[in-house]
Amino acid sequence: MSIVATSSRRSVLTALAAVAVSPIRGSAARKATAFALVGDRYHNSDYIRTALTRTIVKESDITTDFTDETSLLNAETLDGYKVLIILRDGMIWPDGYGGDESSNAGWAGSRAKLVFDPPVPHQAARAQFWMKPEQGKAVRQFVENGGGALFLHNTTHVGLTDPNFRHVLGAAYTGHPAIRTFKVKVTNSDHPITRGVKDFVVTDEQHYMTYDKDPKFLFLQTVDEEGRGFKDYGSTAPGGWAYDYGKGRVCYMSPGHMLSDLWNPEYVKLQKNAVRWMMGKNA
Repeated sequence: MSIVATSSRRSVLTALAAVAVSPIRGSAARKATAFALVGDRYHNSDYIRTALTRTIVKESDITTDFTDETSLLNAETLDGYKVLIILRDGMIWPDGYGGDESSNAGWAGSRAKLVFDPPVPHQAARAQFWMKPEQGKAVRQFVENGGGALFLHNTTHVGLTDPNFRHVLGAAYTGHPAIRTFKVKVTNSDHPITRGVKDFVVTDEQHYMTYDKDPKFLFLQTVDEEGRGFKDYGSTAPGGWAYDYGKGRVCYMSPGHMLSDLWNPEYVKLQKNAVRWMMGKNA
């Protein structure tokens, strides 16, 4: 198990110092406000933790426990938190990557030939979906009972793996082109999450998805202004939405492949507004 405690208050850091040794159990234990599941093969957890520590923890004053261990997303862990944050896809690779180190952050664009003595045994790369039915149910119950859920970037991929999770998220991933520059447009300036936010440009993965909910919940759209599409989907895609779900609230926003995207000043506003909205501080 690996939970990293991040907080803007020293007392909470002290209280969470033992988290890396033993799991937090039940709402009786002192917890941070948010639980964040971040990082996967293609998205190093460090850049996500670094980015959200600034925008969510320090600047929004939301104490957050970060982990990249998917098994920790369960009802017992979520008990006592107020917000769930996820930025990762729906796959794990227990057998490794089949010798392909290009997606490993340690590779860093190197062109060196991979030579090992003795040779590293080769194993085929086999992706597995990590989310179990009980995990999807736990997320659904967490939000229905009043929790907030902030889903970012490639979390739509998890929507492919579990019907309960997809019902909460409201979408499922269909793909993305190579990293390119595109505009993020505000389509509903009256929503509390978009308050004070202007259109902005990022260089990112433009994610496409099947959106399941009412179009009235959409507040962002991603647009490739050069007219480049993806497969048969055209040059635009839903970029963000939010709605009440049971007693809780859900927000999804698609940028986030790199630290520079998450720290775009207009996107920082969106992240802060989203957390306030989910916490009921949108007045």
